[in-house]
Amino acid sequence: MTLTGRRLLTFALAAIGGALFLALRLPLPLLLGPMLACLIAALAGAPLAGAGGFGIFMRTFLGVAVGASITPQVLGELPEIAASLALVPVFIGAIALVGYPLFRRVFGFDHPTAWYAAMPGGLQDMLVFGEEAGGDVRALSLVHATRVLVIVTVAPLIMQSFWGVDLSQPPGAPIRGTDPVEIGLMVAAGLVGWKLAERLGLFGASILGPMVLAAGLSLSGLIQHRPPAEIIQAAQFFIGVAVGVKYVGITGRELRIDVTAGLVYAMFLALISLAFIELITHLGLAPTLDAFLAYLPGGQAEMVVIAIIAGADLAYVVSHHLLRMIIVITLSPLVSKLVERRR
Repeated sequence: MTLTGRRLLTFALAAIGGALFLALRLPLPLLLGPMLACLIAALAGAPLAGAGGFGIFMRTFLGVAVGASITPQVLGELPEIAASLALVPVFIGAIALVGYPLFRRVFGFDHPTAWYAAMPGGLQDMLVFGEEAGGDVRALSLVHATRVLVIVTVAPLIMQSFWGVDLSQPPGAPIRGTDPVEIGLMVAAGLVGWKLAERLGLFGASILGPMVLAAGLSLSGLIQHRPPAEIIQAAQFFIGVAVGVKYVGITGRELRIDVTAGLVYAMFLALISLAFIELITHLGLAPTLDAFLAYLPGGQAEMVVIAIIAGADLAYVVSHHLLRMIIVITLSPLVSKLVERRR
């Protein structure tokens, strides 16, 4: 089957998954529906394919949504979350202390694979670092994809059960009520910001670059709204597809070892996250829902989607995920070498 045919099959299955979730009134239907439909099809051996560059482009609107939420008032509130941000390095350290021995001793991964599987950073960045260090790229891909899959699937169920959050509501105003000029500026901020950040070699270029440009447009008053609901919903669809197709071509051994390792790791992550969420809530540093979304180490794009729909404090949530990514990407290669040297 040609690449175009594989993509058409993928989109058709994803659309069926989204429609089924909508019909059953399940949470985040346009994210979880396509994701789980593609996951099931991939495990069944279907020849699926991601959306390529267009799928990445759709992610840029999440960066634009975050940037558009940054106003002078939000900037003025940032010092108030400094104490919560200070716990992020401790959070990462706790994850490394649990994750690395788990992958190294229990599942028998080699040092670079175990180290970068344990690091709660961006998938692409961890794959690059892991490959350069001689790790198993396929195992890393499956472990991190499973981590994101579990967190993004379970988090909405918890949010509905404990806080009664309505995750079926539209993630913004309809497109017909948004100024076309403003939409054009958002599209430009997404595309230009992504490509500039990519050229500069920044991590999370498809979100970070658009976020910075959109923040500038928001602070200058050129845009006053987030991207319309229909655009955010389309972004959800392609993010769901991207997670699901990670399992294409999976073997029995990979399912038994790599995916199982990812599932066990996700459970330990949940316990660590719960401890930090409880600490932050107990200290009165943030509302429980905001702390929950900030300290769940899911994918950056996926967590932004959930935060937008849940109506959480985007500045608070995103600043924690950004700091986590910066620390992991900056320090993980250095600490990995130190650990290997001591071994």
